[in-house]
Amino acid sequence: MDAVFALGNRASAEQIRARLTNPPTDSAVRAMLARLEKKGCLRHRYDGPRFMYSASVSPTTAKRTAVRRLAQTFFGGSLPQMMTELVAEESWTEAELDAMQAEIERARTERRK
Repeated sequence: MDAVFALGNRASAEQIRARLTNPPTDSAVRAMLARLEKKGCLRHRYDGPRFMYSASVSPTTAKRTAVRRLAQTFFGGSLPQMMTELVAEESWTEAELDAMQAEIERARTERRK
């Protein structure tokens, strides 16, 4: 999805594959695109002999969905457990910790309203 968004939300399988780090085979990329299309994240249109893919969800929705799937896969769906693990496992700078604390405080303030 990142590759599709980076390519202006209109890209061929070849263009998407070229943006991937250590790209898998062409057929693996096409299989991945087909899965994303089946899940409703992508759609395709014909452009001559090739498919051009575009996102059918916003970048924000794509990120939110990916985070929830990650939490479901590794943390039983618990976002707090996932966040606790991330905070405990990383070497964060003071600035990063301050930014996270500010976001937590913002969330608390919003919830109180």
